This record gives sequence, C-alpha cells and structure tokens, in this order.
Amino acid sequence: MADKEPQQPEELPIVLVHRLPSYKIPLDPSFRDQLRSQFHMLDPHESPEPYDSFLARHAPFIRVLMTIGHSPISAEFLERLPVLELVVATSAGLNHIDLPACWSRGIVVTNVSLAFAEDVADCAVGLLIDVLRRISAADRFVRGRLWPVKENYPLGFKLGGKRVGIVGLGSIGSEVAKRLLAFGCTIAYTSRNKKQSVSFPFYANVRDLAANSDVLVLCCALTKETYHMINKDVMVALGKDGVIINVGRGSLINEKELVQCLVGGEMGGAGLDVYENEPNVPKELFGLDNVVLSPHCAVMTPESFEALDQLIVVNLKAFFSNKPLVSVVSNE
Repeated sequence: MADKEPQQPEELPIVLVHRLPSYKIPLDPSFRDQLRSQFHMLDPHESPEPYDSFLARHAPFIRVLMTIGHSPISAEFLERLPVLELVVATSAGLNHIDLPACWSRGIVVTNVSLAFAEDVADCAVGLLIDVLRRISAADRFVRGRLWPVKENYPLGFKLGGKRVGIVGLGSIGSEVAKRLLAFGCTIAYTSRNKKQSVSFPFYANVRDLAANSDVLVLCCALTKETYHMINKDVMVALGKDGVIINVGRGSLINEKELVQCLVGGEMGGAGLDVYENEPNVPKELFGLDNVVLSPHCAVMTPESFEALDQLIVVNLKAFFSNKPLVSVVSNE
C-alpha cells in the first residue's frame, strides 16, 4: 500500500501566530518545523499583505491563537476574532492578556507554567538558600581575599524550621512547597481562593500571611489586584529578619519601598529574579550582601524549553481532537 501523502498546509488546522513585529517564532528550528508540519501557522508578519487586511480576511476561520512572548492581547483585539475559542500562551505570566475579556467570551486560555514549574521552583529554593546561608556573599569574600584578613565570616541562618508563606499556590508555588517541606519548613499560603485539596493554612490576605511567616515566596501572576501587593506594610509585618523571594513578576513588589526596607535594616534579605523595570535594577541593592540578584532566568534551562515546546503541541493537538487541554488558566 502506498504511503499516505502528507497533508498540504491548507488542509491543516489553522493557528494564528500573534506576535509583535520585533518578535520571532521561537524557537528551536526543529520545533518550528514540527508546528508547521501539523498546523497551518498563519503569521500576518510573514505576509506581504497589510496586517489589518490579512487579519480581517482570515478572522472567520481562526479558532486558535498562539501568542509569542508577551505580545499584548486586548479586548479590542479579541473583537477582531469573532470565532476564537482558544489562546495558547507561550509564557507563564499572563499580564499581557486581557483574561476577563477572554473569559467573558468563553475563550479558554492555556499557559506554560507546568513546563516551567519545576525549574522555577528550583531557582526559588536556590535563591532562598543563598540568602540565608550567604553563599554568593561568601564567594565574593573568598575571591576578594578577605578570608586571611578577616578570618571569621558572618553566620548564616538555617533553612529547616522556617515558616514559609507562598503567594500563589499554583503549579510553581506547589513545586516550591514540595521542595521546602523536604527541608523541614512549614508552609502556609495565600491565593485568590482557598484550595480545598490543600491542607496548608490559608490566609485571605498577604499581610496576615507575612505576619505569620519568616519567608515570603512570590509565585503569583501580575494583575491589577496583585500590582505592588508587597508594600512596606507587608514587609514590616514580615519582620526585620524576614526574607522575600520573588520569581513571579517584579511589579508584585513596590520596589522603592523594598529598597528602603533593605537599606534601612527593616528586613533580613531578599532573593530576586525579577524587577519592576528590567533590565534596570536599583543600584542600592548592589552593595547589600543580604540580597541575591538573578537576571530573570529562573526558567532558563534546556529542559524547561523542551517541555514548553511539547506542552504547546499537546494543547494544540488536544483542541483540534476535542480532547482535554493541559495547563488551563482558571478564572476562579
């Protein structure tokens, strides 16, 4: 029997590629080829036709959109796609997508937090251990040849037994909790809603969580509600020995007030992978040995990106096969 001929692009399921002109389809060439072999990837920026004309001509047939990076999706943009049913985000953060507008239309949104969860959690725990045990500062101490001069290096702090408050107990927060339980920490959390399947203590607001924690680990999405949710009141409630770890988004924290508290000795330390105005980092933090800085790289492993690629394909194939989607963003 002759082999079945490969499907032609016009026969493949249509997926709109939504990206800023400066963005490219990611990506590893083999993954790009995998997408194009299974789906008709419509990219307006690859067409000589004007963008608005291209989108209007194809809009009646576009049920799925894949957004690249943090290309914005507004309510106005969604109105141009009358039959859209699914937005496949290629990021964990979703502050570039108008989620209420999607949900009001019944449009399902998926992200890739499951693909990143383990590696981001590893980074969060690494930052916490580094802050408490002063590992990066100790490295500078040795390299600066201060050991023979000063002899005694300042004491660090034990991780085991710490009360850790997790802000956002989603896929990443849950992985952080799993790791820290193994170190002997106790876990509490705050989230949009109490999770019935979780036995950890729940606090309805972040200030109360901070008042009952030694450490806050920020893993939640950036929204209008979570913008600057970590302010001076929360930092003071955490206490002068308290530590904040942020692997969520920079604007979850009022950065100016964070700097003031750290410089003024009102907090014990911080481990930061994200900032309000990346790639700019407040210069006041550079000289603080109780602060560990990382250049927004918590997800940066080859394993994360391989898992991301596969999760995107799994969701696209599931949608067009009427099978359950993975990593659906909840509107609860």
